[in-house]
Amino acid sequence: MKELTERIKKNGRVLGDGVLKVDEFVTHQVDPILMEATGKRFAEVFADQKITKVVTIEASGIAPAVYAAQALGVPMIFARKSKSLTMDEELLTSSVYSFTKQLTSTISISRKFLSSEDRVLLIDDFLANGQAAKGLIELCRQAGAEVAGIGILIEKSFQDGRQLLEDMGIPVVSLARIASLDDGKVAFLEEDA
Repeated sequence: MKELTERIKKNGRVLGDGVLKVDEFVTHQVDPILMEATGKRFAEVFADQKITKVVTIEASGIAPAVYAAQALGVPMIFARKSKSLTMDEELLTSSVYSFTKQLTSTISISRKFLSSEDRVLLIDDFLANGQAAKGLIELCRQAGAEVAGIGILIEKSFQDGRQLLEDMGIPVVSLARIASLDDGKVAFLEEDA
């Protein structure tokens, strides 16, 4: 997606060790126009998949996920990284390791929001080692829901996340694919959509 790759070139910062900082438009401050465009693009790509729910993990996946859900006309669910006092119903839970934060979190979704009737589109901001998406897939499978596909804003193609997810038989569509972050520069591969 040209708008996204151009924005990464303009405002993304390589911090070293495989870390790309996009806090000006995705992970801290959100550009709603760009996020709406990404959501619409995901909806176009997965339009024929009969999606009933869009699922993400808090927090940075929420913006593109809500716009994808809006464009598809379905609800969006975000997995919580911490349990609130109001989450007293039966929960689906999974553990997720964060490459950026270097810690493992337990994520959860209320069982009442996902069922075996659902066909899910997973959306996330980054794909690196695939652990966040794998955790979401596990939550969906606990509910009996089918994961129809995964939409990723920015894929770090030099890491093994895509292979992990494709080996699970799930289509992955990335709007920007990073070949490398060597020498403080972002090198791109051709995006999926």
